[in-house]
Amino acid sequence: MIMEVANGAVNDGNVKGVVNVVKIGGNIIDNPEALESFLRDFAAMPGRKVLVHGGGKEATRMSESMGIKANMIEGRRVTDRQTLDIVTMVYAGLINKRIVALLQKFGCDAVGLTGADGNVIPATRRPATPVDYGFVGDIDSDDVNAEFMKVLLDNGSVPVFCAICHDKNGTLLNCNADSVAGAVALGVSRIGTSRLTFCFEKPGVMADVDDENSVIPLVTADSFARLKKEGIVAKGMIPKLQNALASAENGVSEVRICKAEALLGDGGTLIRVK
Repeated sequence: MIMEVANGAVNDGNVKGVVNVVKIGGNIIDNPEALESFLRDFAAMPGRKVLVHGGGKEATRMSESMGIKANMIEGRRVTDRQTLDIVTMVYAGLINKRIVALLQKFGCDAVGLTGADGNVIPATRRPATPVDYGFVGDIDSDDVNAEFMKVLLDNGSVPVFCAICHDKNGTLLNCNADSVAGAVALGVSRIGTSRLTFCFEKPGVMADVDDENSVIPLVTADSFARLKKEGIVAKGMIPKLQNALASAENGVSEVRICKAEALLGDGGTLIRVK
């Protein structure tokens, strides 16, 4: 039976029937101590689970070291052919395998994956108008190969996804990691109960970005529209909340945004449609 707990989270009392999908952001990945602490907590999380990670800053540093300047439009990376090669090397290689190795250290049998592996996350190249982002993909959660993930999860493996997907025609695509996490959670919801947690350096959605005590405990579709209009929610938090709301609307049982350190605890912002 589903029941509410004090902080508004959902607890169905059946850990084995739940798949926790957790997305970790670049600011945690860039901090070796914070990343190791988070992965220790993630490894200790009971039950079936999936990890999705970003890593844009590492890719930017790699690009600059090779004399290639990162091109960003409204916070989104333009991915030409050279940049696609770099982000694939960094996301699917360096960062993904670093995370997998640390999880193995903590006794978590992780498997590092791209969306191309097992055809698990196909994507469609984004149209060149009104802005040409290059080899950037958009994901339809209906196309996620949930059965492939079920095989891994039932085998006791923990999938670790980077944000590199494919178009089913031999081309890799750079996708938004939040979108990947949302699509994975929706795919998993077809084989069981899924929960989605976005972990980053802030404690949740805040009314005042300079005050960590101003966390908004609940965001709904209506309150999101108001917060956006008032400028309280802006920049990168807008697509994060859009993804969270879309996930909640389409079948994910619980969506939470919290600080990485709070993964195993309470707090943060709960996302609901109503």
